[in-house]
Order: sequence, then structure tokens, then C-alpha cells
Amino acid sequence: MAADLVILGGRLVAPAEPTEPVDVVIEGGRIAAVVSAGEAPAARQTLDASDAWVMPGFVDIQVHFRTPGATDSEDLASGAAGAAMGGVTACVIMPNTNPPIDTPDMVNEVLALAAGVPCDIRTSAAITAGRAGHRLADLPALYDAGVRVFTDDGDCVADDALMEAALAATVRLPGAVISQHAEDPAMVAGGVLNAGAVAERLGVRGRPADAEVSVVHRDIEIARRTGGRYHVLHLSVAAAMDLVARAKAEGVAVTAEVTPQHLVLTEDDVERLGTTGKMNPPLRLADDVAALRRGIIDGSLDAVATDHAPHHPTLKDRPLAGAPPGMIGVETMASVVWSEFVATGEMSPARFVEVVSTAPARIAGIADHGQPVTAGAPANVTVFDAAERWTVQAETLQSHSLNSPWSGRTLSGRVRHTLLAGAPVVIDGNLAV
Repeated sequence: MAADLVILGGRLVAPAEPTEPVDVVIEGGRIAAVVSAGEAPAARQTLDASDAWVMPGFVDIQVHFRTPGATDSEDLASGAAGAAMGGVTACVIMPNTNPPIDTPDMVNEVLALAAGVPCDIRTSAAITAGRAGHRLADLPALYDAGVRVFTDDGDCVADDALMEAALAATVRLPGAVISQHAEDPAMVAGGVLNAGAVAERLGVRGRPADAEVSVVHRDIEIARRTGGRYHVLHLSVAAAMDLVARAKAEGVAVTAEVTPQHLVLTEDDVERLGTTGKMNPPLRLADDVAALRRGIIDGSLDAVATDHAPHHPTLKDRPLAGAPPGMIGVETMASVVWSEFVATGEMSPARFVEVVSTAPARIAGIADHGQPVTAGAPANVTVFDAAERWTVQAETLQSHSLNSPWSGRTLSGRVRHTLLAGAPVVIDGNLAV
């Protein structure tokens, strides 16, 4: 009997490179076998992976797909399409929607809307009711509805007692994690860009690095005291990363992610990018970028996540101080990271898979993604052509929005095929659904 699908002639990512070409046999949504190239059985469908890498599908644990409340900027279908085109087979949407995702009913409503899209969409939920910062949401009920990531992203949980109660709750909810937008709201009020020379030149208020460092320090100490699981969203400052690295070495349950933009761009790029270069936390100094780059290689930082934040062009077409913060990036994440780190020899393909797939899935408790490409694993797979070079054009990306900081940049490496539960959702660089 013919197999459902065979991926032909690709190379697996393994700690010891290079590997010999293999065929990956898929049946019933799972990997049935991995055999030497040319030894696969007949199949009803084949995908060519010659001269390409066969990897576990990428996992993006911080995206904003603007549902409900702002679907002119993005919706679940367009966000998932961009994810699939970028090789992302699972993502976690943030709850700073209108209304916010803070009840089991809202969780169920959003997940129902996500049925049938070409990416496995999981949702986080707010830490505090209405994301208002006054009282905890019903975390156990949300957990029972399937939520594992809790965050007020877009806002920081500034109240010490609330943060302590939230982190303590994760001890009783196995696999749950509190994810923090770590900027002290009092310190960044009215701030637009990194507090520094560019903000001064442009005549706008700054968002100081200390606002991040102080919150990360406080939260680590609460996590240490409670034994709760703590995750730093879009970490941007070298000093905050050092706090995380030390806490991990001391046994505190803390992890941290970094965005592609914080690994590449600095505050100086804002003058070139305009409002597209505005985000929270802001683009920082070159010394921060250099430190974060070292951290994502050596393990001080755990994962890459995009903070994909689409805004309709009319919203970004405002003066810098009045434009909303955020950049799109779910479709370009893997290519940016590969270009900046793997193509330059700074990062191994195995570490690449760890930071864009395995670690994010582990942090967010997504058990059926980020697994090695081996027999028995769910067939959530990406075929990545490291040799393909392409120039990003914001207008041709899947997002409803255009605020990509990479538009016009030529990148190395591009997704050839993406499989979700064994079904191709991208074939030869084109959406298949």
C-alpha cells in the first residue's frame, strides 16, 4: 500500500553534520519512517527536499493576529498564512485584543475561529482580568480551557502582590508559565524610543533600559521565592539577559526570548525605518545587540519569537509619537535568523532548530511540535532551502499590514515546504490551502 506522502532526499539536522540524504515517510499525520534516500515506498504524494534541510516545524510563541477587534490589521487566516509561509507550524497568540482574551469563553471563541487555518494556533490568556492590572483572571479555569501561557503582553504586571500570586499559581498548574512584558510602566510612561541619542534628536521621550532591568530583577526574585515558572517576553537589554542567565544557573525556573529585530537592529535604524522601527520594548544600543547575539548562541537566551505586531498602514502613517508600536515578522523569522547566524557560521543548524522550534515549543507546552524528525513523531515539518536567496517585499507577504523592518533586504534561506499534521500547507514556496 502506498504511503500518504514522502519527503524526498532532504538532510536532517543533527548535532554532527553533515548527514546523508534521507526520505521521510508520512502516514496518518505522523512520521512513519526515515530511510536512506531512494529507499522510500511508493506514495500518493511526494515533495522534493533535495539540497534542503528537513526540520521540525518552527514555533513562534509571541504573535498578535488581532482577533478579535482589529482584523483590518490582521486576522487569524492571514496571520496563519504568513506563519505557514515562514515554516511556522504552531504559534501562540497574545491576549491584548478587544475584548481581551481573559475568560474560557473567549479562549473557546478564538480557537473556534482558528479552525482550518494552515497553522496550529494556540492562545495565551491575560494574567489579570481585562488586562487592567487590578485582580487576577481565573487562571485555573483558563488552564482547564487549554491555556498554558499567561501574559498581559502590551502591559506589564506592575503590582508585586499580583505577580507573586500569578507565579505561585503556576506551581499548582503543571506546564503553566507567566510571560511578562518587562517594562516598568511608571518609567516608560509617554516614552517612544530607547532613551538615548536618537530619541533626543527626534524630540521624543525615551524608554530607559532600566525599566526592563528593574522588572526582570523583581520578577526573578518572586519566581525564586514562589517556585513559579517565569518567562521574559522580547528581552532587549544586555543587563536583563545577564540577570536571566545567573538565575537559570541558580536553578530559578526562568526563560527568555528575543526577537529577530532586537538581534539585528539598533535605535539608529529608527531614523531609516520611521514608524516601522517603533516597537515596545524599543530597539536598543549596538552593545545590547552584540550581547543578545552572543546570548542566543550560548544559551543565555532560550528562544527566538517575533512579537509579530501588524498595524494597518493608516495607523503607522502618523507622526512617530502617535503611531502604534510593532513590526511584522512571522513570515520572515527563520530567514532572518538563518541569514544572520547560520549562513555566517556563528550558529549551527542544530542550535537554529533549538531556538526557533524546540525551545519555544517546550516553553509554551506545545508537545506535538518542535520534536525531532523521527519515526513516530507528529508530522509537523518544515523543508528549508538554505541556498535560496530572496528579497523581502512587504507588499507580497501574507499579512494585511506592511510594517516589516526587513522590506528590501535580501535574505539567505527560505521555506520550500511546510507540513501541518502531515498535510502540506506550503508546497514549493506557495500556499497549498
